[in-house]
Amino acid sequence: MSQIRRIAVHVDEPDPGHFYWVLMEEGDDASQWVELESAPEPTEMWIDAFQAGSAALLGYVPDERIGPRTAADDEDASPVG
Repeated sequence: MSQIRRIAVHVDEPDPGHFYWVLMEEGDDASQWVELESAPEPTEMWIDAFQAGSAALLGYVPDERIGPRTAADDEDASPVG
């Protein structure tokens, strides 16, 4: 089975009262995180940004029972070597 993707949602406030959700994914090195996507427009409340970011995260989940997954290797493909 493919690995679960480590995706985090957080809220950024670059200007007072302007809240943006941001989705980040763990990179090849566990200490590096890469931005996947972020809100195109700010919200006025932190909770609204967080909830919108959580909804965006769910967009990466094709099956709620197993969460977001990496692309699985084709089990029917012939082995290389």
